Amino acid sequence: MGQSAQLTHGGPDTGDAADAIGATGARMRDLAAALPERDGIAAFHRVYLAATEATGRWPATALDAPLAGRYLAAVDAAAEGRRPPACWRPAFQFRRHPGVRPAQFALAGLHALIGHDLTLAVVDACREARCEPADLEGEFDRVGDLLLALEERVREDLAPGPELLRITDPLTHLLGSWNLERAREASWSAARALWALRRLPDVAEEFALRLDAAVGFDCRMMLTPLPD
Repeated sequence: MGQSAQLTHGGPDTGDAADAIGATGARMRDLAAALPERDGIAAFHRVYLAATEATGRWPATALDAPLAGRYLAAVDAAAEGRRPPACWRPAFQFRRHPGVRPAQFALAGLHALIGHDLTLAVVDACREARCEPADLEGEFDRVGDLLLALEERVREDLAPGPELLRITDPLTHLLGSWNLERAREASWSAARALWALRRLPDVAEEFALRLDAAVGFDCRMMLTPLPD
């Protein structure tokens, strides 16, 4: 498999990925210091930064830096007055809404990251390495380990404790309705479909736009203000 084998089993591309993750981690730490404390984007950023820093203890993959880069590009777009992708737009629109809880922002950000950005990161990496999505399946699974750690942090750090998270609390239902494994499976299927459409650029573009819009709609629902 040539270059794709290096991506899966180590070698020069793995080192480049580690360097890129180091630069990405530095950028995310700088951003963490700049974001206001009471801010919906900051709520997601804190948990994502923790997962990104964990990459220093786990093997970096060809997908880590492109994935984080898409989130950071959305942050830059919003800061510059441009429209971020539809999947990120609700988080930026509602980032200061007092009725939206930190766990909602973190979960919506995680959904945007997996449902849209991870799909496109797989396609980007395939173009860069001139390989097929199947050659990156191991990389995809390793990124999933990081995302699992991120999800656990969302549920443990941002959701109230069991004594406060009542069965009648809407947040209980929100956290229980989202499943990481299903989201990852959908992202992988979408990446394979988008890659298969690469020779039909108009169809591929429409597919990507509709995916972005669909994930954005999900995120908007996740950010519905909840009663205290």
